[in-house]
This record gives sequence, structure tokens and C-alpha cells, in this order.
Amino acid sequence: MTEQYQETTEANGNAKRTLVEDTTWQRNVIEKLATAALTEQKTARRWSTFFKGLTFTYLLVLLLILLGVFGSDKKTFDKHTALIEINGVIQAGGDVNADAVMSSLKDAYENKGTKGIILRINSPGGSPVQAGIINDEIRRQKKLHPTIPVYAVVEDICASGGYYIAAAADKIYVDKASIVGSIGVLMDGYGFTEAMKKVGVERRLMTAGENKAMLDPFSPINPKHQALAQAMLNEIHEQFKAVVRQGRGARLKETPETFSGLFWSGEQSIKMGLADAVGSADYVAREVIKQEEIVDFTYQDDFASRIAKRIGASVSATIGEVISKQLVDSGQIKLR
Repeated sequence: MTEQYQETTEANGNAKRTLVEDTTWQRNVIEKLATAALTEQKTARRWSTFFKGLTFTYLLVLLLILLGVFGSDKKTFDKHTALIEINGVIQAGGDVNADAVMSSLKDAYENKGTKGIILRINSPGGSPVQAGIINDEIRRQKKLHPTIPVYAVVEDICASGGYYIAAAADKIYVDKASIVGSIGVLMDGYGFTEAMKKVGVERRLMTAGENKAMLDPFSPINPKHQALAQAMLNEIHEQFKAVVRQGRGARLKETPETFSGLFWSGEQSIKMGLADAVGSADYVAREVIKQEEIVDFTYQDDFASRIAKRIGASVSATIGEVISKQLVDSGQIKLR
């Protein structure tokens, strides 16, 4: 930067040189800063426009999926064998539940290309209610569609509620090493009365209704309650036995152990009339139904449902955090 001086004459006539500050560089800096700020604003607006457009496109695609514009994934296939997986514990809202299986059955039967249905079972059992609903639905659909056979194919295990479902099939195929049976009902729990005595804990329980605390694990067992629970288990067991007898008919070689809760290998279950033959899903499709092409109709949440569940879980978590913070701030909950 070049120094500049200005000469002036004072009152006494003497000349004086004064250094004059050059402000050109300051103006240049200010101009550059202003230009950079404008450029940054333009860039920010472009990115904002881009993300708004991306968000709009995402929401549009999601809306189209919800409205079914892209079409349903339930296609009409050529002649085929319909497959429905019964894989896991049977319980409401669980791996296997009545609503999902009923939806799968409905889709499979309504498809014009379905020539037979395979229920591929790998389940240790579960809820007798859910299994009973599925059994009833299979038998109902069989009456409505008598020309479409239903076969159960057991993989590793078909026990308890799993067999409750299988009993509704026209035939049951197993692997020779499959586990089959366990036709019984149980209710389990724990009793802590002796442990409470040892540690000096007193149980204080108040009820309205003499049987409201039935089978309370912290109270001594009540013979009346035990008898009531056993009667209920026996009743459900009889329902289970009736379903098996109805489904297997004359093929069942009933013995005192058949309904005792024992289970057997697939090979032994055939001898007992609990199953019909050895065979895999591919074998049944190819050799029994005569339609080698297998189409999976097992119910699964669609894309929109999965997104909705994730959004719902996220919103619930956020609301929970807000409520917890408010309670903590107000002194109702103290973190220690």
C-alpha cells in the first residue's frame, strides 16, 4: 500500500505534511465480502430448492404407492402351487398369527392360477386361540374351494399349535427326522412364597372378587384355583383332540399316548397316523399337485405399511421423550 501525504499551511505560515489514509483496500475487502455473501445465499437457495424437490418427489412416490398407482404385488400367475409359510411361534402379533395366515389363504385361493396349497410348517406351537382360528379358516376355505387341495409339509418341527394347524390339511408330509406331536395344553408359572419367607418379605394383596388373585405367584397355591385352572386346560385339550380326530379321521391310530403331550419323529408319526408320507414342499408341488412352479403367498407388510410403522414408532418415541422431560422438569420424576 502506497503512503499518501497532504500539505497544508498553518496560521503562522509554516507548511505541514499530513499522512492521508488510503481506504481503497477497505472498500475492496467489503466488496469481496459482499460478493461472497451473495454467492453463499445463491448456493443455499439452490440446495434448498433441490432438497424441497427431493422431498416432494419422495412424498409423491409414497402417495402413489398408497393409492395403488404402481399396482398391487398380487399378480395373476400361470398355473402354480401356492406356498404359505407357518414359521415360528404362533401368537397374536407374532411371527405367525391368524390375521396374516388368513390373508395369505385368501390371496392364494382367489388367484386363478392356484392349483394346490402347501402350508410349510416349522413351528413349536403357541396360542391355541390363534391356531384354532387358522384351523377353522382352512376348513372353511376348503369347503368353498373343494377342487384346490391343501397339504401341510413339516420341516424341523410341527408341535402343539403347529400340529393344530396341520390337522386341517388334506394330507401331512414330513421329513423322516421331523419332530411331530406334542398334542397337549400347558399353563406354566412360578411360586415365590418360600423365597419370600427366607428374605422376610410379606405379601399384601387386596382384591374385589374372591378369585381375582387366582394363581398369584406370590401367594400360596389355592386348591380351588388349581382345580379351576386344570378344568380349563382339560377343556382346551378336548377341543384339540377333537380337531385332530376330525382332521385325521380313520388314518389316526389312536393309543393312550397319542394325546399325552409326547412327540415323535416324522417316520414314527406316519406309523401312528399323525402324518401321511415323507415329502418336501418341492416334492409335493411336483409329484402330488403336479404344478412344479411354486409361488409364495406368505403375508408380508407392503412398503407403505412398513414406512407407516416406522413413522409411528418414531412419533411415539418422540412423544415419550417430550412427556418424560416434562415430568422430570416438573419434579414428578427424579433421576438419580
